[in-house]
Amino acid sequence: MRVMVLVKATDDSEKGMLPTTELLEAMGKFNDELAEAGILRAADGLKPTSRAKRVGFDGAGRTVIDGPFAETRELVAGFWLWEVKDMDEAVAWVKRCPNPMPGPSEIEIRPLYEMSDLQP
Repeated sequence: MRVMVLVKATDDSEKGMLPTTELLEAMGKFNDELAEAGILRAADGLKPTSRAKRVGFDGAGRTVIDGPFAETRELVAGFWLWEVKDMDEAVAWVKRCPNPMPGPSEIEIRPLYEMSDLQP
Protein backbone atom coordinates (compact mmCIF):
# COMPACT_ATOMS: atom_id res chain seq x y z
CA MET A 1 0.00 0.00 0.00
CA ARG A 2 1.29 3.43 -0.89
CA VAL A 3 0.77 6.35 1.49
CA MET A 4 1.54 10.05 1.30
CA VAL A 5 2.85 11.24 4.64
CA LEU A 6 2.22 14.97 4.96
CA VAL A 7 4.09 17.23 7.37
CA LYS A 8 1.69 20.01 8.25
CA ALA A 9 2.93 23.59 8.11
CA THR A 10 3.38 25.80 11.15
CA ASP A 11 3.74 29.55 11.56
CA ASP A 12 7.52 29.05 11.63
CA SER A 13 7.61 27.01 8.40
CA GLU A 14 5.39 29.56 6.68
CA LYS A 15 7.86 32.29 7.74
CA GLY A 16 10.54 30.33 5.90
CA MET A 17 12.46 29.32 9.01
CA LEU A 18 14.83 26.51 8.08
CA PRO A 19 15.35 23.43 10.26
CA THR A 20 18.23 23.38 12.72
CA THR A 21 21.35 21.38 11.94
CA GLU A 22 20.30 18.91 14.64
CA LEU A 23 16.87 18.40 13.07
CA LEU A 24 18.35 17.99 9.58
CA GLU A 25 20.71 15.31 10.93
CA ALA A 26 17.89 13.52 12.79
CA MET A 27 15.64 13.61 9.71
CA GLY A 28 18.52 12.38 7.54
CA LYS A 29 18.99 9.41 9.87
CA PHE A 30 15.24 8.70 9.86
CA ASN A 31 15.15 8.87 6.05
CA ASP A 32 18.12 6.48 5.91
CA GLU A 33 16.19 4.03 8.11
CA LEU A 34 13.15 4.32 5.82
CA ALA A 35 15.32 3.69 2.76
CA GLU A 36 17.08 0.71 4.38
CA ALA A 37 13.66 -0.77 5.25
CA GLY A 38 12.61 -0.40 1.59
CA ILE A 39 9.73 1.93 2.44
CA LEU A 40 10.88 5.33 1.18
CA ARG A 41 9.88 6.21 -2.40
CA ALA A 42 10.24 10.02 -2.29
CA ALA A 43 10.62 12.83 0.25
CA ASP A 44 11.02 16.59 0.22
CA GLY A 45 10.33 19.80 2.07
CA LEU A 46 8.22 22.54 0.53
CA LYS A 47 8.95 26.24 0.47
CA PRO A 48 6.43 28.54 2.22
CA THR A 49 3.17 29.34 0.45
CA SER A 50 4.37 32.93 -0.01
CA ARG A 51 6.27 31.39 -2.95
CA ALA A 52 3.31 29.32 -4.14
CA LYS A 53 0.42 29.71 -6.55
CA ARG A 54 -2.95 28.02 -6.79
CA VAL A 55 -4.98 27.62 -9.94
CA GLY A 56 -8.75 27.70 -9.46
CA PHE A 57 -10.95 25.86 -11.96
CA ASP A 58 -14.51 26.78 -12.89
CA GLY A 59 -15.60 25.02 -16.06
CA ALA A 60 -13.29 26.27 -18.81
CA GLY A 61 -12.14 29.24 -16.68
CA ARG A 62 -8.87 29.37 -14.76
CA THR A 63 -7.90 31.80 -12.00
CA VAL A 64 -4.37 32.08 -10.63
CA ILE A 65 -4.16 32.86 -6.91
CA ASP A 66 -0.87 34.04 -5.42
CA GLY A 67 0.25 32.88 -1.97
CA PRO A 68 0.62 33.16 0.91
CA PHE A 69 -2.44 31.18 1.88
CA ALA A 70 -4.39 31.40 5.14
CA GLU A 71 -5.06 28.65 7.69
CA THR A 72 -1.47 27.60 8.25
CA ARG A 73 -2.48 24.39 10.03
CA GLU A 74 -4.18 23.19 6.83
CA LEU A 75 -1.06 23.70 4.69
CA VAL A 76 1.68 21.20 3.92
CA ALA A 77 5.36 21.89 4.62
CA GLY A 78 6.81 18.61 3.40
CA PHE A 79 6.03 15.04 2.41
CA TRP A 80 7.16 11.46 2.07
CA LEU A 81 5.83 8.84 -0.29
CA TRP A 82 6.06 5.40 1.34
CA GLU A 83 5.27 1.84 0.36
CA VAL A 84 4.06 -0.01 3.47
CA LYS A 85 2.13 -3.21 4.13
CA ASP A 86 -0.75 -1.39 5.85
CA MET A 87 -1.77 1.76 7.72
CA ASP A 88 -0.57 0.31 11.03
CA GLU A 89 2.97 0.08 9.66
CA ALA A 90 2.77 3.68 8.42
CA VAL A 91 1.60 4.88 11.85
CA ALA A 92 4.41 2.95 13.54
CA TRP A 93 7.00 4.65 11.30
CA VAL A 94 5.52 8.12 11.86
CA LYS A 95 5.69 7.57 15.62
CA ARG A 96 9.46 7.00 15.22
CA CYS A 97 9.90 10.26 13.28
CA PRO A 98 11.68 13.18 14.93
CA ASN A 99 9.35 16.10 15.58
CA PRO A 100 9.56 17.85 12.17
CA MET A 101 9.01 21.34 13.58
CA PRO A 102 10.12 23.29 16.61
CA GLY A 103 7.19 23.09 19.01
CA PRO A 104 3.92 21.27 18.40
CA SER A 105 3.43 19.78 14.94
CA GLU A 106 1.30 17.27 13.09
CA ILE A 107 1.82 14.62 10.42
CA GLU A 108 -1.06 13.28 8.31
CA ILE A 109 -1.00 9.87 6.59
CA ARG A 110 -3.14 9.49 3.46
CA PRO A 111 -3.44 6.28 1.43
CA LEU A 112 -3.11 6.66 -2.33
CA TYR A 113 -5.65 5.20 -4.72
CA GLU A 114 -4.41 2.09 -6.47
CA MET A 115 -5.70 0.97 -9.87
CA SER A 116 -7.62 -1.85 -8.16
CA ASP A 117 -9.55 0.80 -6.17
CA LEU A 118 -10.78 2.37 -9.39
CA GLN A 119 -12.12 -0.78 -11.04
CA PRO A 120 -15.94 -0.98 -11.23
